[in-house]
Amino acid sequence: MESKELCTAIVQSLDKHKGADIQVLYISDLTSITDYFVIVEGTSSTHVKSLSDYVEVDMEEKGIRVHHKEGYNGSAWVLLDYGNVVVHVFQPEAREYYNLERLWKDGKAIDLSEFGVSTDNA
Repeated sequence: MESKELCTAIVQSLDKHKGADIQVLYISDLTSITDYFVIVEGTSSTHVKSLSDYVEVDMEEKGIRVHHKEGYNGSAWVLLDYGNVVVHVFQPEAREYYNLERLWKDGKAIDLSEFGVSTDNA
C-alpha cells in the first residue's frame, strides 16, 4: 500500500472512532524515518488505547500490521509505527507537552479533506 493510501486509511479510522484534533504532517522531505506523522488526541487513557486498538484492527483488516508500538500501557502517548506512516495518539496534556507540531513545523501540514475527512469533525 502506498504511503498516502495508508495515511488515508489511518486518518479515516481515527475520524470514525472520534479521534480529536487530527493533524497530518508530511515530513518525507525532512527525514528518512517516515513520510507522514498522524497526530491525534484521545479524551482519556481509555480513549487513547481504544483509538490505537481501532487503528490496528482496521489496518489488519487491510493486511497491514504495525511494525512497532510504544506507550500502550501508559496510555498518555501511544506510538504506532507503520513504516511510511507513524501515528501518535495523545492525551491532551501529553500532546501539549511534547508539541510535535512545533518540533516538526517545517513539515507540510496536510488538509484532512485530502484524506476524505471533513475538517468540521476533526
